[in-house]
Formats: sequence, structure tokens, C-alpha cells
Amino acid sequence: QVQLVESGGGSVQAGGSLRLSCAASGRTFSWYAMGWFRQAPGKEREFVVAITWSGGTTVYADSAKGRFTISRDNAKNTVDLQMNNLKPEDPAVYYCAARYMRVEAAALSIENRYNDWGQGTQVTVSS
Repeated sequence: QVQLVESGGGSVQAGGSLRLSCAASGRTFSWYAMGWFRQAPGKEREFVVAITWSGGTTVYADSAKGRFTISRDNAKNTVDLQMNNLKPEDPAVYYCAARYMRVEAAALSIENRYNDWGQGTQVTVSS
């Protein structure tokens, strides 16, 4: 079993930046990809970005392109999400998720393709 713990959430003004981190412990040697999803109040959880263990594949939602950057540190078993130019539509609880088996890149944006989830970290953006 893998434990995923997100950190780095908080409150920032529109246009500001936050860096989220997801720390994985447990059966970390076998993860194939890690993803970030978010869920705003009253909305369904949506995909933000994902990265493979090798770093060779990254997939971004249109809303994240050009503003968010995902990175991983395999030695530390962490995956970070740098979020710049935050907008009023970005506030949500942000979750990291792990997938263990190889899958096509297009599937990395699908929520039910992930095996384990963190508890989430709140991001608030004030205008």
C-alpha cells in the first residue's frame, strides 16, 4: 500500500504562485505515473496534470498548460506541482494520485485509472 500526502496548499492572490508537493511512502518502487486532480465545491473532480516515473511523459489539462508545471524527484519519492498565475477559477482541493501499471498517455487524465489517492490540500485564490 502506498500513502500519499499532499502539502503546500494555502491562500494566494490572483496572479500569485503556489507549489504543491505530494510525498509517497510505502510501495513506492512500483508506481508508473502520478497525477494531480482538483475538485472545486459543487463540481466533479477534474484532471490537472500527470507525469510518468521516467519523466518522459507529461500530460496537462488545457487549464494548466502554460501556468502549471509538474516535476518528480524519484530519490525523494515526491511529485511537485508548481502553479503560477493562479486564477479565480483555480481554487479547489488538489489531490495527488498514483498509478502502478503502465497505461497509454491518454488514460493518465482519467480518474479511475489511478490506484491510490491522497487526502488533498486546499488552494484558495482571492481576487
